[in-house]
Amino acid sequence: MHDITDLEGRGIPGVGVASTEFIEAAAAQAESLGFDAAMVFVQHPIQDRTDDEMRELAEAAYVEIVARVSQG
Repeated sequence: MHDITDLEGRGIPGVGVASTEFIEAAAAQAESLGFDAAMVFVQHPIQDRTDDEMRELAEAAYVEIVARVSQG
């Protein structure tokens, strides 16, 4: 969240990507920073996924990520 806030503050569009486990944490962090960052959430967990499974998650989220980064 800090990275996206920093990028946006410098005029560089950004989108945070996290797993669904962190939806509430992202909302709390956004509130504490006073910045509502564009976020895309993928299925949790991700830590034990294979490279191929991670590619599938990324491909599934790609359109939403591009749409959100283009909204700014």
